[in-house]
Amino acid sequence: MTIHRYLLVLFLTFLSFSLLAGGGWPQPKGKGYFKLSEWWVVSDQHYTDVGLIDPNITTGIFNTSLYAEYGFTDRLTGILYFPFFSRSYNNNIVSGTTKEIITPGEAINGIGDTDISIKYGISRPGSGLAVAATLTFGIPLGNDSGGSLGNLQLGDGEFNQILSLDAGSGWELGNTPFFANVNAGYNNRSKGFSDEVRLAFEMGANLFNKKVWLIGRLNVTESTKNGNATALPNATSIFANNSEFTTLGGEVSYNINDNWGFSVSATTAIRGEIIFASPSFSVGVFARI
Repeated sequence: MTIHRYLLVLFLTFLSFSLLAGGGWPQPKGKGYFKLSEWWVVSDQHYTDVGLIDPNITTGIFNTSLYAEYGFTDRLTGILYFPFFSRSYNNNIVSGTTKEIITPGEAINGIGDTDISIKYGISRPGSGLAVAATLTFGIPLGNDSGGSLGNLQLGDGEFNQILSLDAGSGWELGNTPFFANVNAGYNNRSKGFSDEVRLAFEMGANLFNKKVWLIGRLNVTESTKNGNATALPNATSIFANNSEFTTLGGEVSYNINDNWGFSVSATTAIRGEIIFASPSFSVGVFARI
């Protein structure tokens, strides 16, 4: 059976943020948001290039990462996503009759692909509608050909640029704060990978004496199918070309105090092509300084 190349649910569409990070709200001057988190996905099935689900060797990736936002001015924020330890692995291939190991499993460890962004607040701070534009540079620091077959990856090996626009608003119903944010972006990829159109919506409510944020997310990524043969998938890779998906996710974020908190989240694809058909999870600790 041919195993299609996989796309993991990565940071720009799946990583969990609180209301005070991400979206249309730049950080105030001299203020920052920092998050240490663990994100992972383990899957033994995937969506094929025609949207069907097929089995595959159990494959997983774990990212231990630092996410940081810092306000250079009230409108200009610098953003860093740095997976300083990533692990990618696949299990043994075992004979269904003899139970002997046909191909031993393998794993690689290292730094993952890193994102550096600049966000500019188009609307004035404190406006009812927070609008911001973000330019992201994807730096290919991760190993894109690990393992004896070169099919274990911590990155895709290509330098990409994402231009996106956020529009968000916050309000209260009774004594309960709410927020909503819409994001639209275009991912310009290199090395023959197809570009992507990305859309996202999130909404949250602040409950239990404003200690807990409950947040829901919907994300859509569509390939423009403008790549070339140099970026065709190989048998057991975990990053892919021409991947498409719609995902649903949720996060619970707990504020220990005004400066510290922790969060847990889960996301799964409800439609896809060349992506894992299993949920991803994340846990993290964040600080506002």
